[in-house]
Amino acid sequence: MCFSAGASFAAGGVLSAIGIATVKEVQKPSQRLFAIIPIFFGIQQLTEGCLWLALQSADHLVVEKISTYIFLITAQIFWPVIIPLSVFLMEDNREKKKILKVFFVSGILLSLYYAFYLFFHDVTSQSVDCHILYVTESPESLALPTFIIYLILTIVPLFISGNKRMSVMGILMALSCLATAVFYKLYLTSVWCFFAAIISATIYWILRKSKNAKED
Repeated sequence: MCFSAGASFAAGGVLSAIGIATVKEVQKPSQRLFAIIPIFFGIQQLTEGCLWLALQSADHLVVEKISTYIFLITAQIFWPVIIPLSVFLMEDNREKKKILKVFFVSGILLSLYYAFYLFFHDVTSQSVDCHILYVTESPESLALPTFIIYLILTIVPLFISGNKRMSVMGILMALSCLATAVFYKLYLTSVWCFFAAIISATIYWILRKSKNAKED
């Protein structure tokens, strides 16, 4: 499988359109953050499309740096917070909300960890074998443990949710991560975010079904 500027721009455009459609399915304020997730993913993919183009020329170093930071800020700082928070806001069960609050607070702590290495250490990106490799100066020994925590914080809340359809999104994200880890280990950040972005389109389905259920 090969990724490119075209793939990123196409994904970004489709996700942005899906995000707009998803927002229209919102029935109450607690669903808004969850509904705009595809839009955030769309912006992330459009940004990576710009990065693909910038990496093709040494004259676009500023665009390259900005695109790299926007992508990583979204991937490493936003998602560990936004996903558990969005599920928390939509949850009605008190006990589940207590558990989800722990995930949300943990997501903030993980985001601060990533933010430290993003803003106080060198960050680079490069195109290798039709993939983008993001390199940060975070400790290599902590790379795997922190990524496992990242996955727990962004996937497990979907299974805790009282909305059973959320588990479908959780299963798809888990499977995409497994496939990415097996076939694209070096490019995990970029490739898994691409798969997760496409899977986030299920958010439209989740909210649409919830809306139909209330109308029935």
